[in-house]
Amino acid sequence: MAIELKMPALSPTMEKGTLAKWLVKEGDAVKPGDLIAEIETDKATLEFEAIDEGTIASIVVPAGTEDVAVGTVIAMIAEAGEPVSAPVLQTVSAVPAAAAPAQDPTPPPAKAIVQAPAPVLTPVEAVDNSAVNATPLARRIATVKGLSLLGITGTGGRGRIVKADLGLKPLIAAPVAATAVAPPMAAPLFAPPAGVPVETVKLSGMRKTIARRLTQSKQTVPHFYLTAHCRIDALLTLRGELNASLAARGVKLSVNDLVIKAMALAMVREPDTNVQFAGEEMYRFGRVDIAMAVAIDGGLITPVIRDVANLSLSAVAEQSKHLAAKARDGKLAPEDYQGGTASISNLGMYGIDEMIPVINPPQALILGIGSGIEKPWKVNGGIALATIMTSTASFDHRAIDGAAAARFMAAFRDLIETPMQIMC
Repeated sequence: MAIELKMPALSPTMEKGTLAKWLVKEGDAVKPGDLIAEIETDKATLEFEAIDEGTIASIVVPAGTEDVAVGTVIAMIAEAGEPVSAPVLQTVSAVPAAAAPAQDPTPPPAKAIVQAPAPVLTPVEAVDNSAVNATPLARRIATVKGLSLLGITGTGGRGRIVKADLGLKPLIAAPVAATAVAPPMAAPLFAPPAGVPVETVKLSGMRKTIARRLTQSKQTVPHFYLTAHCRIDALLTLRGELNASLAARGVKLSVNDLVIKAMALAMVREPDTNVQFAGEEMYRFGRVDIAMAVAIDGGLITPVIRDVANLSLSAVAEQSKHLAAKARDGKLAPEDYQGGTASISNLGMYGIDEMIPVINPPQALILGIGSGIEKPWKVNGGIALATIMTSTASFDHRAIDGAAAARFMAAFRDLIETPMQIMC
């Protein structure tokens, strides 16, 4: 029986994608794990792997096609020895019911079968199959579908879940919090001023997502802001000493690495900031996962460093460097950027004195970091030059109160100004 290959949901927010490139052609044999296409999502360009074995019978959606809805059939795979004549498939687009054309009352011929698109389950960030005893392929299928493997009985060796087991019992979608959020208001659109040379640039999927999510954030999340000026001379000295001792291992700490670690430790000290608003309830997280903003061509992406408070500084440095490189190369996998309990955005390397960041929903906290600037400061009872870094955090007032936010900022400044605590 022919297998329909459908446009996958490769990120939690993906509704449509661009089929950038086919890596196979009709007649090619494929097996699970083979790379078959490159798909541009709202986050990055990702390689799409086959999860079934067979032959590419037909390519339904050509390379370069934009706005392909998740769940749309993009190719047909024939099983070994099976001849397939692919049907003409029509991409399903979301059209309001009122705008739909009237239906022809004449019933279709018996052979013309209209098949409704299969329900699409959007991946959710709560899914974590890492601890489940399953094969990499079974885990990959579950990740793509955003489903939990919990409750599946494995028939593989030592009870391991294999691909065939996924059809034995319906997979359970992880619960999605029902958060009451008002729809964002549409932004007014204006024509460019007459007589001014202008170039019209089509928005990428990533830029559209950034525009939608940050507009929603400013319209629906009640932001409030706190700023702390931190003296970082001791931090810079410690960084120099640590880098000298780590040079033999090829590890080099950046100021941002130390700041990320200090932020995580401050959230551990003030756990009421490691939360998320969820309508009638609130989530309080048991570990700190920091999403760090990385500028890439055409936008911004936030890969996540997991359990930062319990990582060594060298591990933070290695992970941040590795994730930033993957982000700039467009090689981030969904598990690299899904989740995060708080975010950090550092523009200090650009010489920016201060920044006030926009909350990255559904998170409730983002920390913005400026550059270190030498200025007169009170030092040991007198006035001397000191290097001052301005840090401004944006908080979701639905989930975080002013006093808890103030305690977090005080803890962060204390850790930055006495950085040996970061080592403990």
